[in-house]
Amino acid sequence: MNSIQETGGLLMRTKFYQIPAAEVIEQLATTPQGLTTSEAQRRLQAQGPNTLPAGKQLSLAQKFLAQFKDLMILILLVAAGVAALAGEGPDALIILVVVILNAVFGVFQETKAENAIAALQKLSTPTTNVWRDGQVTQLSSKELVVGDVILLEAGDILPADVRFLTTHNLKVEEAALTGESVAVDKQTAALGADASVLGDQHNMGFMNTNVTAGTATGIVVATGVNTEVGKIASLLNNAKPTVTPLQKSITHLSKVLSGLVLAIAVAIFAIGMGTGRESLLDMLLTAISLAVAAIPEGLPAIVTITLALGTQTMVKRNALIRKLPAVETLGATEIIASDKTGTLTKNQMTVEQVMVNGTLQAAATFDPATSAPLQKAMILANDAQLGADHTLLGDPTETALWQFWVDQDVDLAAVRATFPRLDSLPFDSERKLMSVLVEDDAQPTLYTKGAVDELLARVDRILDHGQVRPITAAGQKQILAFNDQLAKQALRVLAYAYRPMAAIAADLTSQTGEQHLIFIGLTGMIDPPRPEVKAAIAEAKQAGIRPLMITGDHKVTAQTIAQRLGILAPGDEDGAITGAELNQLSDEELRATVAKYHVYARVAPEHKVRIVKAWQAHNKVVAMTGDGVNDAPALKAADIGVGMGITGTEVSKNAADVVLADDNFATIIAAVREGRKVFANIQKAIQYLLSANLGEVLTLFVMTIMNWSILLPVQILWINLVTDTFPAIALGVEPAEGDVMKQAPRGLHASFLSNGTGVNIIYQGLLEGALTLGVYWCGLTFPIHANSALAHADALTMAYITLGLIQLVHAFNCKSLHGTVFTRASLANRAFNGAIVVSALALIATVAVPQLNGIFHTTHLDGHQWAIVACAGLLMVAVVEGVKVVQRRWPATTRRKTQA
Repeated sequence: MNSIQETGGLLMRTKFYQIPAAEVIEQLATTPQGLTTSEAQRRLQAQGPNTLPAGKQLSLAQKFLAQFKDLMILILLVAAGVAALAGEGPDALIILVVVILNAVFGVFQETKAENAIAALQKLSTPTTNVWRDGQVTQLSSKELVVGDVILLEAGDILPADVRFLTTHNLKVEEAALTGESVAVDKQTAALGADASVLGDQHNMGFMNTNVTAGTATGIVVATGVNTEVGKIASLLNNAKPTVTPLQKSITHLSKVLSGLVLAIAVAIFAIGMGTGRESLLDMLLTAISLAVAAIPEGLPAIVTITLALGTQTMVKRNALIRKLPAVETLGATEIIASDKTGTLTKNQMTVEQVMVNGTLQAAATFDPATSAPLQKAMILANDAQLGADHTLLGDPTETALWQFWVDQDVDLAAVRATFPRLDSLPFDSERKLMSVLVEDDAQPTLYTKGAVDELLARVDRILDHGQVRPITAAGQKQILAFNDQLAKQALRVLAYAYRPMAAIAADLTSQTGEQHLIFIGLTGMIDPPRPEVKAAIAEAKQAGIRPLMITGDHKVTAQTIAQRLGILAPGDEDGAITGAELNQLSDEELRATVAKYHVYARVAPEHKVRIVKAWQAHNKVVAMTGDGVNDAPALKAADIGVGMGITGTEVSKNAADVVLADDNFATIIAAVREGRKVFANIQKAIQYLLSANLGEVLTLFVMTIMNWSILLPVQILWINLVTDTFPAIALGVEPAEGDVMKQAPRGLHASFLSNGTGVNIIYQGLLEGALTLGVYWCGLTFPIHANSALAHADALTMAYITLGLIQLVHAFNCKSLHGTVFTRASLANRAFNGAIVVSALALIATVAVPQLNGIFHTTHLDGHQWAIVACAGLLMVAVVEGVKVVQRRWPATTRRKTQA
């Protein structure tokens, strides 16, 4: 095969829509069966991966410098300069050290979040069916090269620009590229020069457009940046990064708090200057330091990290999160509307009941020796195939019949070889039967399976315990009774018969073969529920989430499966509705009655949108599953669209917020659990940061009003540095609390300050400030030095170390909004424990290490003074624990009650 020598220049300017398909193949040096692997690898190295150009990535140095664009940081730098000019060298040095360390931590947070998101993007790379080495294989779309021949079908997203080689009823929706909302019919014939507009190039397909119908093969003519979409993407490299709604909400909260803190800082500066006790420089530095310390500037980064790490955890549990806000929204889910087949069930038909010799037997206890003809009929009147690795291939119903005998240790290949097929009558929808003629002990024998009523109409004898006798009206009535009994269990019933033939018919037809049959028996089969789903549904209900089943199956089948899973109560006939009945309801009527229904049977994909909107009209957060092209509108309309990773089309995956790698309902519940954990951890971090900041503001405000000595800028900044960074991040990765799935959903309009968090922030911040001021008062009232200046220095040091350590102690309180800290789980998070220890040592060192006393303006404390500080920390825990006891006793005022 000749290879392409270049990917740019003339090749890129070629108008492939004007060239016949055969000539395109020749120009691109390929074949209708694609490239060899070696040639594809060579082209991949020359052309690069088939990916769109990424936005500009900042280097570590650029990220570091970007940290200094924040207004508060710039003000701090000015303050350091003023302090240096005023002769306060140590203060200026400490301010600079704090600013640099803050920048380092900022880069750390940003890089960690970017790496987490990048890891997710790698996992979400789509795949494509490609001809390689003369056979079809599935590859990552990134590996496509010019000259590859790909296969497309309804639901696929085109992975590159292609020239179609074959099409069959192909329609492609190109709205994202051309603005034309109607899907375009595609063809293979060459076009004239007048088809220069993309929308007129009906023999071309373009990257990121959607196949809505039909099938096709196409040859890749452009990849990555050279595609039509790639050219547009190149223009967007300098676009600003998007901000999620959750990040916007947190940023807004930070701005509001910043405004309040700045106002308080100005007030403290004014009051301090009014008292005349502190110098202009000291009060200016204090006000600036307070503003910097009290504003939660790291909160958006902590939220992003927590969300990104949460998504990675979900990936390990087979739930790929495509959009970060979906993590948080998952935790608020109140309705989960799930497809039945493959999600609630195994998507694998299974024989459950067998009727033979006039008795009904469970498949699990069936005696294989009961009827040899039944075994032959189920195995031989069957078009399933054995795969190379002994897998069963073919129609799910027919593979289920084979699997029944595999479970009985029957060698399928040996049975087929012993009774070779001579002729067959394929199934058709009119007669609803399928028959095969085989050689059975040197005699041609016809084995038939099919619908009970159709087969009984052709039966005149019955096999009963090895004896063939004429069938009576009572016998037929008994068979029909068994059929009804199985059908009421939502089982799909098949009947079996056989007929020894005198000779091989010259022209086997239904009239010549499927007559005068001998009835053998019945089987009842069903697509059974996944074994883990029933427990997942019970957990969802315990969490106040309402599961719904949506299926194209008949109502009886849907009700039976729903009752087995616990979605529908036994005997609840009104809890299910069909698509036909839905059509009789107006949107207003559906909204008024939607709470009645748990099961939707015989519905079309378009019904899903109505179901979503009906529940959303009741302010419910709705998750909806889907796998087909027509499911995309419902996935978009839902608060959480859940696509299927195995059976789902690329269109449905692209429309979804979450993609299930295993198509399993239990995975949705696991993702909801993780979403609740993520929300709770962000809430804990917010409570910790804001209560600590409030404590700092209150302490300085009261000290200023009381005309006491106030904490110095270096002390405030150091407390902020060691308490606000690692402990807050560690709270973001706390394991889920034991009762996370025993609480009702938080609701559509809940915020991070709901569920009693806002109240906790206020009283805990006041408590921190009060305890710090109390320690300061104790230091002044019970001094160990007679010298007043030393006594004030000791008291200020005690207040400083108390304010810092009390925040670290309080971090343990924040591990649970309402649960006790006195559990083994409180010490289970090693990352959290390490963060607290490191932060505590960094604080204590500024007091305990003599060489640092001068830099941080601290004094050496004796045992009694440390005991007072320790008592303040214990009081912080004791008071918060006492409040939690009250909150647990009267939960209605502070937390959501679990729904029954």
